Amino acid sequence: MKIGELSARTDVSVRLLRYYEEQGLLTPGRTAGGQRVYDAEAPRTVRRIRAFLDAGLPTRAIREILDCVCGSEAEVEPCLTPMLLDQLREIEERIENLEGSRASLTGILAATRG
Repeated sequence: MKIGELSARTDVSVRLLRYYEEQGLLTPGRTAGGQRVYDAEAPRTVRRIRAFLDAGLPTRAIREILDCVCGSEAEVEPCLTPMLLDQLREIEERIENLEGSRASLTGILAATRG
């Protein structure tokens, strides 16, 4: 299938599909004229990419994970558990930092109003 059809099937823009390709997440074939051609598994791969992005994983991590997907859209081999736990710790740390920023800003606003 061509990129426009993949875009329509996955509700992901053509531009974003090209970005996934640039990041090494999606690998199309090429026609003799140079047009991208995707295999039947491409929509499933795009759904997996979206699921991992929604989970907050960076594309560099997704690149490693995609080869270890098994079963459902986001189920991966157990050997990836340590890497996924590291990613979860990073997200939790960012949340903690954001909560501190929110508390500081709330204090500034309270002092400003007060």
